[in-house]
Amino acid sequence: MSEQTRVMAQDKDTARPRVFYDGDCPLCRREIAHYRRMDSAKKLHWVDAANEPETLAKHGLPLEQAMAELHVLDAAGHWQRGVDAFLVIWQHLPAYRWLAKLVTVLGLRRPLGYVYRQFAAWRYRQRCETGSCTTRDGARSR
Repeated sequence: MSEQTRVMAQDKDTARPRVFYDGDCPLCRREIAHYRRMDSAKKLHWVDAANEPETLAKHGLPLEQAMAELHVLDAAGHWQRGVDAFLVIWQHLPAYRWLAKLVTVLGLRRPLGYVYRQFAAWRYRQRCETGSCTTRDGARSR
């Protein structure tokens, strides 16, 4: 086994998807708090994008993108956004697995994706175009 593989295998968080959310958005904060309570097995790693700029930088996620919509870096190292990010979350929470399966089986990803993108764009305009999207170190979105 190579040194790089060994180091990665020792990092328990590499197997857990990372959920990047806007911790300064009251609605987002409430929803994520609910999911975190449901995540008693700690299957997801939660990252407050507004208050963890070093984590954004480490993963190459620009603040503006992080504020624009929910992002998940899945266990395979692929970025999922919007509804696909929610699907990753739901698949890891026993109480929501049925919802992930329903959305997938019924082919609802596209229509829900459209609705989510409209909502996310509205939320971003309301929150970030007023200049209130900053990280704790003062970095601004847009």
